Amino acid sequence: LGTFNVLEAVRHFAPEAALLYASTNKVYGGMEQVGIVRRGKRYAYADYDRGIPETTPLDFHSPYGCSKGAGDQYTIDYARIYGLRSVALRQSCIYGRRQFGVEDQGWVAHFVIAAVLNRPITIYGDGRQVRDLLHVSDLIDAYERAIANIDDIAGTAVNLGGGPENTLAVWSEFGPLLSDLKGEAVDVQFGDWRPGDQRVFVADIREAMARLDWQPKVSPEAGIRDLYAWVAENPSLFD
Repeated sequence: LGTFNVLEAVRHFAPEAALLYASTNKVYGGMEQVGIVRRGKRYAYADYDRGIPETTPLDFHSPYGCSKGAGDQYTIDYARIYGLRSVALRQSCIYGRRQFGVEDQGWVAHFVIAAVLNRPITIYGDGRQVRDLLHVSDLIDAYERAIANIDDIAGTAVNLGGGPENTLAVWSEFGPLLSDLKGEAVDVQFGDWRPGDQRVFVADIREAMARLDWQPKVSPEAGIRDLYAWVAENPSLFD
């Protein structure tokens, strides 16, 4: 409802404004129809070497996916019907400094915070799930370019993620990196798979690269090291 109200406000009072909707890869659902293979310590797509494109059918899972998906489609349709300069930006895993991640949202920061403060970490599944990560500085760069190119991308959906060059297995690869940063092993426990959880999600970001003249610059290792340093310097923020 909030997104609908914003769209209506822009339509009536600021139709010339650029409107960016922060959508999510969750609009693609559990991706059960996509072939998954295991390669060493991680899962991978059997066929989608460049990731999941924007043309993939939508399949909303969970109240979160339904809510974000509705806003995604309203944003696109308001451009088509009313001529708004609006675009849906389907974001992968965003992370970086000042992200106060919790178990259900912001998992990269959540794991880092837990490791620094010696809090428990639970991995749902086997930890070989793979996600593409996008540092917040690269996201901001993409947003600025989206505003500058809004007339070209209005009425469309654009994936914003790290793409296949910036992926990380949720624990089989992230765990050793955290242990290296901490200087000791990070304890973890495992729970059952979550219903509808994607074994792999990697965004095909070629559309964003071409239309926004953009690409991610911060690697997962560099971004996580920076995030870890910030959390370690500011533990009182997480009391």
